[in-house]
Amino acid sequence: MPTDSIRDTAFCDVLNRELVCALGCTEPIAVAYAAALASQTLGCEPEHMDVACSGNIIKNVKSVTVPNSGGMHGIEAAAVLGAVGGDAKNALEVLESVGDADRARVTELLSDADYCDVSLVEGVPNLYIKVTATAGGHTAIVEITDHHTNVTCHTLDGIPMCGKSAGECAACAERIVAERAADTPMSIESIIDFIEDGDIEGARAAVERQIELNGAISAEGLVNAWGAEVGRTLLGARADDVACRARARAAAGSDARMNGCALPVAIVCGSGNQGITCALPVMEYADYLRCDHERLVRAVMLSDLIAVHIKSYIGALSAFCGAICAACGAGAAITWLCGGTREQIGATVSNTLGNVGGIVCDGAKASCAAKISAAVDAAILGHDMAMQGRGFRAGEGLIQDTVEETIASMGYVGRVGMKDTDVEILNIMIGKTIVDC
Repeated sequence: MPTDSIRDTAFCDVLNRELVCALGCTEPIAVAYAAALASQTLGCEPEHMDVACSGNIIKNVKSVTVPNSGGMHGIEAAAVLGAVGGDAKNALEVLESVGDADRARVTELLSDADYCDVSLVEGVPNLYIKVTATAGGHTAIVEITDHHTNVTCHTLDGIPMCGKSAGECAACAERIVAERAADTPMSIESIIDFIEDGDIEGARAAVERQIELNGAISAEGLVNAWGAEVGRTLLGARADDVACRARARAAAGSDARMNGCALPVAIVCGSGNQGITCALPVMEYADYLRCDHERLVRAVMLSDLIAVHIKSYIGALSAFCGAICAACGAGAAITWLCGGTREQIGATVSNTLGNVGGIVCDGAKASCAAKISAAVDAAILGHDMAMQGRGFRAGEGLIQDTVEETIASMGYVGRVGMKDTDVEILNIMIGKTIVDC
């Protein structure tokens, strides 16, 4: 197979793996998925549940509204709703089939404070969920690690449901992740090569769906009052400014999604907010520039792949706000739509990281929409600077000689340098640390 064909297939595979549909914030949905799978394994409603999670899961589930829950929040609500009314076959759309009777049953079960116990697990990957469900003398265990649907342990009464030991499952999952990374070497240059000259047909349907679904939830966030209404606020203030409209459309999608809207989204890097941020600003600029649909699709692909490239240095969950990675992708795609050179596309990414690379993630909630707005604003500034030949110089903070070195440096800070920050954020959120004011 020619080299370009191998590259095109690899990048299309990345897009198809990333752009899956999810209903609501992916962390509570992952909890609901694990619980639904445990309940399905038992073959009945659990009599008791234990949910053990990493700090990042607890942080990202604590304040966000669980979709189709009638306004419920938290790990207990997500787990019990998944166990009672979820359909594990639907993966990240597990709660799509939940109805009024399920919500009423969940309210009844949660009235018993001992029905679902939640605990923090230390020394595990940042994305870690373990649901232990019991009923009729039987015990089902489902463990998810590293990725929202990556089941690394699935047992009934200690017997693996897949025919492998838990250790074998985990080792297999790690091997698959490593093989994927080795098979798909990424760089800004290789991504642009693919976007400009590659055969994108293998991933066209996934990106078309992203444009449709994420556009729909953004429209919902602009029409109706969700959360803090960041998108509506921006649009009401400066609707005649394309940059403000780009921020508003992205923020509005998050407004709706973080506050319980039951519309599905196409995720990127395991995040619906990032899937929205990658797409909506690019869609707004493509409309403003009167680009044809083919150019829009390729631009959104560029945005998605650059976000994946940057996020790969950081990992699934951390104290580094993932919207920054997505905004870098969106800014780069806007520069490409405007006819920017490869150097200007790289400069847009570096300028964005040099500006807002330090925004922290303190959990999924209504203010994510505001962080998305800030990240997109920084990306558009980075684009404007790059198009005028301006940018931050190497040696200024984390900015390095090349965009790839800058991405790697910022990724190291997000993955390693912000570990302690992540712990302190969680301790404040759960009341373990009381800050003296």
